[in-house]
Amino acid sequence: METVSSADFRNKVVVITGASAGVGRATALAFARQGAKLGLIARDEAALADTKAEIEALGTKAAVFPLDVANAEAVLAAAQRCEDMLGPIDVWVNNAMATVFAAVTDLTPEEVRRVTEVTYLGYVHGTMAALRHMRGPNGGAIVQVGSSLAYRGIPLQSAYCGAKHAIRGFTDSLRTELIHTGSPVRITAVHLPAVNTPQFDWARTRQGKLPRPVAPVYTPEVAARAILHAARNPAREYWLGKMTPVVILANMLAPGVLDRYLAANTIAGQERSEPVGTNRADNLFAPVEGVHRKDGAFSDEARPQALLVQGPLVRIGALLGACFLAGLGGAIAASRLKSRHRRLE
Repeated sequence: METVSSADFRNKVVVITGASAGVGRATALAFARQGAKLGLIARDEAALADTKAEIEALGTKAAVFPLDVANAEAVLAAAQRCEDMLGPIDVWVNNAMATVFAAVTDLTPEEVRRVTEVTYLGYVHGTMAALRHMRGPNGGAIVQVGSSLAYRGIPLQSAYCGAKHAIRGFTDSLRTELIHTGSPVRITAVHLPAVNTPQFDWARTRQGKLPRPVAPVYTPEVAARAILHAARNPAREYWLGKMTPVVILANMLAPGVLDRYLAANTIAGQERSEPVGTNRADNLFAPVEGVHRKDGAFSDEARPQALLVQGPLVRIGALLGACFLAGLGGAIAASRLKSRHRRLE
């Protein structure tokens, strides 16, 4: 991943949803170090104030907008207020999410609806707001923070995986519209691996044990650097971490095999040894106060570096490799057949 110059974002206006914790908070701080002005969106006002204080300590400006991204009117109004306070919006990062760790048979319709409203419709609302305010000749950049789970569903996170798949379909449709109209607005996606964030400490679960990310796990700063890179170089999409390309390509080539592997390995892989406490609060319908931070409970295993690749280039490479292997196999088979024919003569 190339180094981002501080000149790239100096005095640019960047809006980030889910900015009070985890990847959103790390990304806000990363943009602030580049001199950007930040519009911060999340539900918890106190946590946003903490993030704002960290940003202002770095010598730049921030404005906070405590709201629920499921509320379209609130998101659209915040975008207008952000422009009034900080200036035209140059970058919009959709990052807010919610999930429930549970089998489908244990979910309620209300839980699925809520995850969809935040994790999918929140991105739709943010994208619509960004498009209204990226009016200059240089347009702007919209970054959709995705996941390998946008390509491959796993056990216990059906609502979240469904929402991430929906974001990918929505983004693909919008991209074609932007191309058709010649819009200067650029849209890109960054599909992340597991990241050490507080979501595993406050996500709702119906399992008996506390949730955890599927290893390998990376620091929030790794994700933040990838998001900055994508905002500066908005290619179609990026895949972060060594397992993200593996999972996506494996699902393309052998989805049935991957079904069985995930069924056998990823339920235990998403559980800690500690049981869920009886008084554990979750953030599905309201924020959990006082625990917003950048890092989660897995700092001892979180990796500080990760490979970032452009998804289309990996697909082309995989296709060429498959064609080469198919051609090689065909040549070997033809050679053997020819040799056998000679022996029969």
